[in-house]
Amino acid sequence: MKKRILLGGLSLLLLFAGCSVWQSALKSTFPYKTSLTVPKSSPVNTKLSVAGTAKSFDQDFNKNGNNADEVSNVRVVSAKIVSDDPSDFDLGNFSTIKVYISKADSSAEVPVASRTDITPMVGNSMVLDIDNNHKLDEEVKEPNVRIRMEYQLRNHIDVNAHLRIVLGVRASP
Repeated sequence: MKKRILLGGLSLLLLFAGCSVWQSALKSTFPYKTSLTVPKSSPVNTKLSVAGTAKSFDQDFNKNGNNADEVSNVRVVSAKIVSDDPSDFDLGNFSTIKVYISKADSSAEVPVASRTDITPMVGNSMVLDIDNNHKLDEEVKEPNVRIRMEYQLRNHIDVNAHLRIVLGVRASP
């Protein structure tokens, strides 16, 4: 009896896995995450950038690395930056942060989030202002996407800051 229920549930899951509604729901559930390192040698009051590869957890469920073939109208709906190491690194050391997303080869780069009014002593976590004016349909169809953070430091930092950027997206079937 349990085997029949399990097989029935698995069959339904596989049936819906190809459906655009299912793919949109998956794409809208799992955020894109990347880790970036801001070196302690970064000069103050100078625009610099760091980049990394971002991946969404749902990409691991598909043989080619993505399940977004049937989704459209993909837009960023949330953006957050967190200091991972040191965990008490103050993001108030930055005066501005701008986040861009592109294909893995750096093509089709679009702005997705920013913060230009960062106050000193903001803490180790900060929500960014999103820019959802751009569709990311082509970028999320790639097995990996590139996240680039442009930043300007307010203060000199004494450690390499390991940061995590989390971008939540929403998709339509």
